[in-house]
Amino acid sequence: MDHLASLEQQAIEFAKRGDFGPDARNVNEQLTTLSPSNQGAWTRLARCCLELGLLDDATAALDRALQLNPQNTIARNLHIEVSKRRAGPVAAVAPRRRASSTSRAAGSEGAAPRRSTKAGAATLALGGIGRAEFTALGHLSPQAAVESLTNRIEPLLMALNDRPFAAKVVESRNRAGHSGARLFRRGSIEPASPGHIRVSQQGGRWEPQLSIGLFAASQWRRDCLSTGIGFNLAPAGDDEKSGAGRERAVEYFAAFQQLLSTTWRQHLADWLRANGGFLQLGDRPPATDVLPAHAVRTLIDTAAPAEHGWIFCGRWLFLDRGEDAAILADAPRLLRWFDQTFTDLLPLWSSVYRDAYRS
Repeated sequence: MDHLASLEQQAIEFAKRGDFGPDARNVNEQLTTLSPSNQGAWTRLARCCLELGLLDDATAALDRALQLNPQNTIARNLHIEVSKRRAGPVAAVAPRRRASSTSRAAGSEGAAPRRSTKAGAATLALGGIGRAEFTALGHLSPQAAVESLTNRIEPLLMALNDRPFAAKVVESRNRAGHSGARLFRRGSIEPASPGHIRVSQQGGRWEPQLSIGLFAASQWRRDCLSTGIGFNLAPAGDDEKSGAGRERAVEYFAAFQQLLSTTWRQHLADWLRANGGFLQLGDRPPATDVLPAHAVRTLIDTAAPAEHGWIFCGRWLFLDRGEDAAILADAPRLLRWFDQTFTDLLPLWSSVYRDAYRS
């Protein structure tokens, strides 16, 4: 007992001096071995690992600290810092701008391209999504999770903006009278519910959404990521266009059901079967036990869609599956996975969008 008290005092003295080096790490490791329920020791150990650049070890220690006390504010904040450190050296990610005739002429004469110096320009690195990010999602409040994970997700969104499918979506929206030159905007990542954050396209609240969702196992059974078509039918503010946004969203879903009742029924079922696709309704986890044909039938037969609040159909990646985890961790592969999903579903999204506006 005297030895344990001595170690605790040493650990506290290290922390008071702001010393989180190897010696402090060693003391706190001994404490966690002798007293596994000491959340303070786990938190200090995480800080030591963070300062020493041992991010996996820091994450593991934070997981233990938050298991002992989910309200541990210091551990929550350290999780955000770990996510920021994982972003690594930053690389500018900014929307491409169409060059003016003057600038094109200058460029043809050999002038060097100008770099943007606009204040507040994002400088985020393109990276994958792994256990640390899902752990943060599970332990942080939805808003704090958004702040923690923005530097992981936003660069992927900016890269997706340059894909051909994104230009087609923007063109469809512009033809319908909606402004916007990009599919995803900065700030498109939104808090949804504990353990869940969502990304929607520009103008997506009352439109069929090309949506991305992240879900933590602590609330949703499994750490997973979804990509596909979603309909947000929950009550909220008024739509800028008609003053009846929710009704408009229901109209979009009715057009979706009509398409599935005809030419798209078998096609979507086959696509779900071949691509790891599942249905999700409301605040329930993905319906992995529902066969693709039955999932499509459920979508068609849903008589009161607004009661669900959220209806989604798309592909999923699960962190507890080896191949899925490999895709999540590899940013280029994850980007291709997003691109392929949205490209596959673009004809269905476009038909829903176009047909609903004709009605």
